[in-house]
Amino acid sequence: MKLLAILLIGTMTAAAGEYVTLASGMQMRIERHEQNGSKVMLYYPGGASTVMDASAVVRFEAEDYVAPAPAPAAPTAAAVPKAPVDPRALVTAAAHKTAIPEKLLHSLVAAESGYHANAVSPKGAIGLMQLMPATANAYGADAKDPVQNVEAGTAYLRDLLLKYNGDVNAALAAYNAGPGAVDKYHGVPPYAETQSYVGRVIRNYQNTPQATPAQ
Repeated sequence: MKLLAILLIGTMTAAAGEYVTLASGMQMRIERHEQNGSKVMLYYPGGASTVMDASAVVRFEAEDYVAPAPAPAAPTAAAVPKAPVDPRALVTAAAHKTAIPEKLLHSLVAAESGYHANAVSPKGAIGLMQLMPATANAYGADAKDPVQNVEAGTAYLRDLLLKYNGDVNAALAAYNAGPGAVDKYHGVPPYAETQSYVGRVIRNYQNTPQATPAQ
């Protein structure tokens, strides 16, 4: 059935706004995809892309959500102060935007920073999702800006989930210790800190009640 679903996709570029379902059961939002033989290219909003084996994909589904028309621009006569940022709302919005499980993303942020937007680790990781400057730069984000921090961190987690075909343990380990360590040990590396981190995020993820879907 998986092969049939992939063949039905064809080699044509899909319409913008899709959900990809991986063989692991993980589902994520993408902008579009292109398939060329045994490889499929996934494109994300903002221009990023990932190549993966077509065998790791079960199906693509068109997104039926239509974005509302933008609101008229507010008068610019006087500067309007920014409203306080709600870290949990940022995480929830990023999860819905990418179709990453909301509970998983919240569990990761809770483990990384405890929802403290100004958190800085001894190693230099910054913000809610504890991005290293190099990672933030790779995603074109200002790690000190909470909105950009969460968007870039979520995009990085999404790319790791795709890289490891929806293997949540491997993706979390790579987020903590780097993809090189996961690739070297073919899974969660034997680092006490990383193993503790993965276990903590997974336990919190599994024990958190299901959130109400966004309207």
